[in-house]
Amino acid sequence: MRTGADRVWEEPYRQWIAGKRVGLITNHTGVDSQLRLTAQRMQESPEVDLTAVFGPEHGFLGLAQAGEEVASLTRDEVAAPEGDNGASDSAAQDDNRSGNQRPPAVYSLYGETRAPTGEMLREVDVLVYDIQDLGVRFYTFISTLAECLKAAAANDTPFIVLDRPAPLNGDAIEGPLLEEDLRSFVGVHPLPVRYGLTSGELARLLAAELELEVDLRVVPLEGWTRSMWYEQTGLEWIAPSPNMPTLSTATVYPGLCLIEGTNLSEGRGTTRPFEWIGAPWLDAAALADRLNELGLAGVRFRPQAFQPTFSKFAGRSCNGIQVHVLDRDRFDSLETALHIIGQVRQLHPDRLTFRPAHFDRLIGDSSVRPLLESDSPPAQILETWKTVPAAFSQRRLPYLLY
Repeated sequence: MRTGADRVWEEPYRQWIAGKRVGLITNHTGVDSQLRLTAQRMQESPEVDLTAVFGPEHGFLGLAQAGEEVASLTRDEVAAPEGDNGASDSAAQDDNRSGNQRPPAVYSLYGETRAPTGEMLREVDVLVYDIQDLGVRFYTFISTLAECLKAAAANDTPFIVLDRPAPLNGDAIEGPLLEEDLRSFVGVHPLPVRYGLTSGELARLLAAELELEVDLRVVPLEGWTRSMWYEQTGLEWIAPSPNMPTLSTATVYPGLCLIEGTNLSEGRGTTRPFEWIGAPWLDAAALADRLNELGLAGVRFRPQAFQPTFSKFAGRSCNGIQVHVLDRDRFDSLETALHIIGQVRQLHPDRLTFRPAHFDRLIGDSSVRPLLESDSPPAQILETWKTVPAAFSQRRLPYLLY
């Protein structure tokens, strides 16, 4: 299994970057199969002039928490001795001093701007994208991909994707399509919640459906098939963000992230984000029993107390449950999330509340929250998007590479 980050140094792909001033959209997940940073390899290569690095949410180093803005560094600031500036990604200096070239600027795309500006692209001949995402609509790395494609089109800059696998496999499609009125940075395009595309395939779909006139090229994967889950690729898992430590976390994330849109803790600030769900007032034993009695496919529930160190209920003891996925190919994360919310509403009708705007942006379907608030059964909600997988499978066909 070899990613685009491995293959870009081979012909014919090497010619796409050789002799070019490169702007690299990446973070700490941008490594080859030997765990060498693409940014460092480009900085050290005599064939490439790495002039700019663009970091998504969480920053180039992946240090920032969700929603935390990250500052940019100019080339002069990156070259300055450590401590001469207060930018939050200043440690990026160390990763960019090893070559003989002048170090690149490290621009944040999660601060003052969400897309490269014309000034940022002034010294860039080609943009290269190398980030491992999750294959989940509201994971904002794909929003950054969309914004960078638009910037490339607007500035007549070629765009190269170093392809990476869909970690939750490339077959499964889950959830409703994003409604137009609910577009945001956690939903930039009408995709299902889980869409089953590699980075390169998604870029092809976005460029076509956004009608962008952009010179888009993909350095393809070698040895990947659509049925593969991430660990089956033989690649090392690198936590793409602070609250995505394992593939187990990623497996439950498409559905359990909806808990963010309620006053329940989704486990942020613990060692099991999105797998531990709870609140100080929750009857955890009753909730686990009720959920297990439903016999949901591929999953069991167990009472689990926890105390978040930050985020909701920081420093307070929570009564909660752990979501144990026993068969990930049968497990439906969105169905599970709907049942958890529904059962908590039955147990604590006066305690569970929604963060309406955030919940609606995440699920992308304005009908879901009102149905939950009226205690409609999850089966009724799931019925409203049952045609999405087949329809999206057909829609994505022209953009598939594998």
